[in-house]
Amino acid sequence: MTIRLLHGVYEPSTEPAVFAAGEAPLTSRSVFSAAHVVADPYADTSWGAPAAVDWDATLAFRRHLWAHGLGVAEAMDTAQRGMGLDWAGAAELIRRSAAEAKAVGGAIACGVGTDQLTGPADLMAVRAAYEEQLALVEETGAQAILMASRALAAAARTPDDYLDLYSYLLRQASEPVILHWLGPMFDPALEGYWGSADLDAATSVLLDVIHAHPDKIDGIKISLLDAQREIDLRRRLPEGVRCYTGDDFNYPELIAGDDRGFSHALLGIFDPLGPLAADAVRALDTGDVCGFRKRLDPTVGLSRHLFQPPTRFYKTGVVLLAWLAGHQSHFTMVGGLQSARSLPHLCRAYELADGLGLFPDPALAESRMKSLLNMYGVAQ
Repeated sequence: MTIRLLHGVYEPSTEPAVFAAGEAPLTSRSVFSAAHVVADPYADTSWGAPAAVDWDATLAFRRHLWAHGLGVAEAMDTAQRGMGLDWAGAAELIRRSAAEAKAVGGAIACGVGTDQLTGPADLMAVRAAYEEQLALVEETGAQAILMASRALAAAARTPDDYLDLYSYLLRQASEPVILHWLGPMFDPALEGYWGSADLDAATSVLLDVIHAHPDKIDGIKISLLDAQREIDLRRRLPEGVRCYTGDDFNYPELIAGDDRGFSHALLGIFDPLGPLAADAVRALDTGDVCGFRKRLDPTVGLSRHLFQPPTRFYKTGVVLLAWLAGHQSHFTMVGGLQSARSLPHLCRAYELADGLGLFPDPALAESRMKSLLNMYGVAQ
């Protein structure tokens, strides 16, 4: 079988992906997949209407991740928070996923933000918005992730504004939370987070927050796509506070670590790579670093492709691969974001994923990719 892509004829793999589910939990690293949402393709969502989610397919995908031993990082930017999914939709997603996690015994951590604020807001409004979302997440029994806030980035005037607000929230939290630093490549509105566009100065403010409240912080998820900066940060963390890599460019080396430590993981790329990533970490569980790198290093090319600038549109490739892999019946996204990447980009994502052997049913993936190409006028 062959498929005609834009650059010519391609011969896809015929070997199905086989990764055993239902094994023992991962032990050497705490690993979360930031999971996407499945849109309802038949809902009448006119311009400005709330997102319509296919709840059955969305929860089924989370069960798929839990079955391989991964945790789910829910209602994060991968789930299109602030890019199609509003707070009402995110709140429902948190409630449903947390209940499903309890039912299957899966690990879950949920994003706490300020996206119910739809216009300019002062610091008191930002604090109240965070409190509302933190209360909801804690009521569900899920772990809280204090997400970086566009509203806080706009309202804060000094580093002390960040120190004061985060200190207040951490005192309110009933259990240790995960902090979240998302760089402007993921969201341009977060430029200058922690009170400075100078990353060294911003890191110092973040560390001040962490060192002031180590008992209330499980870890810090850092997504700056800068491996050395992450390594430097994790070496300055208090004992017991984890570094969760959010670096979708350099994750194998950061998770593997060195003789001075390693990173745990909270990654959007572990949505399409879930079973493979779990298999790799199981090698680490036995002390087999080489086996871990042998499994995960080849995936970096796909990840760098999906997360290429504009990085925030990586969700389009993630959902494409979920469709091709058979996890959903369509390639439709909340907010119409399936149109955010070009056909050449999508074709390359298919090739790279196929080359890694990611598809449980390669014939299905080929058939669906052909249907997409036909829609664009590339006859097969």
